[in-house]
Amino acid sequence: MDHPSSPKDFFELDNKHYLQTANRYPVVFRKGSGSVLWDIEGKEYIDALAGIAVNNLGHAHPKVVDAIKSQADNLIHISNFYLSEPQARLAAKLSDLSGLQRIFFGNSGAEAVEGAIKIARKYASKQGRGGTIFTMSNAFHGRTLATVAATGKKSMMNGFSPIPTGFCQVPFNNLEILKEKINQDAAGILLETVQGEGGIHPAEKNFLLELRRFCDEENLVLIFDEIQCGIGRTGKMFAFEHYGVKPDVMPLAKALGGGVPIGAVLASEKVASAIEKGDHGTTFGGNPLACSAALAVLEVLESENLLAEAIRKGAWFKNEIENRRSEFPEIIDVRGLGLMIGIELSIEARPVVVKMLEKGVLANATAGNIVRFLPPLNIPDEQWSKVLEVFLEALKELKENI
Repeated sequence: MDHPSSPKDFFELDNKHYLQTANRYPVVFRKGSGSVLWDIEGKEYIDALAGIAVNNLGHAHPKVVDAIKSQADNLIHISNFYLSEPQARLAAKLSDLSGLQRIFFGNSGAEAVEGAIKIARKYASKQGRGGTIFTMSNAFHGRTLATVAATGKKSMMNGFSPIPTGFCQVPFNNLEILKEKINQDAAGILLETVQGEGGIHPAEKNFLLELRRFCDEENLVLIFDEIQCGIGRTGKMFAFEHYGVKPDVMPLAKALGGGVPIGAVLASEKVASAIEKGDHGTTFGGNPLACSAALAVLEVLESENLLAEAIRKGAWFKNEIENRRSEFPEIIDVRGLGLMIGIELSIEARPVVVKMLEKGVLANATAGNIVRFLPPLNIPDEQWSKVLEVFLEALKELKENI
């Protein structure tokens, strides 16, 4: 196919050449600006998914675009044999924001989680402990073999044996069962501060407070996976700030680069001191281009007061849903923090999301019956209001057609 032009042409190319791992929606996008996307036929959509919590500043934010262009004109990649100014500045910035002293940059969330696991196990090894990482039910930590094992979902493991060992899953928000299973083989505990793919379930505050105390007593490494809920998504720079509980290690990715792939592992000096030269590495991670984009993202989050905006817009949306739930018995629950919102339905979520797409709004179906909303933090109020109306219209139309 010499010159594909129609959606059908591009889907034929995709079906012929791309590894068929994604259950794609029937649209091909060409351009984005702010909270709006346009497909190749010129149809306009409001983006309430933001690349799955990646585009927290929307599409083509001018300060991020300028930072990428400027850096690309000077230096894109040098490897980690050498230091670049953007990498040093970004590490210092993340340390200042988080209170965690050591940073390592990779390229993705799964990489960041794998780095966190290695740090925890190396620290545990030096304390004479084993390397078992305890994870939570309903979790999601990535698609590599180790992160699939950490996630613990059988459907994600099917056909990929042998799956790496050294993980033990326990119920989310249940400290007593965790304590019963902990032994000398335990290295650390890994959990999402707010579970994303599992249906937007925030951790309970008392659970995290007691978990922090328990990890201190047992000298276990506490890891908060903030790949989806970090970088302003919940109305705080990091979701752990809602709880007053700081982790020992924290993987980040998604929104950090504003669409440019970058992951990071943040760790306390105490735990990070176990890592020695040669213990970990990356070719592309922390390159000047990605770090420049991330610095611009952090600057905009602060200068445009977007953390407060996430809290305001999230509260408005959840309040509106609650006010109208009597009209829509299909709505079982509304959960989340800031602009990380999940609406649990009594029906399957994907048909609702497909209907919304037809009406020009992007959302996401997760965990079977959850419609997930992760819009840009700077989405204009009128567009955010339209997202709500389209969601309710989709529910109503599907109900009428049953």
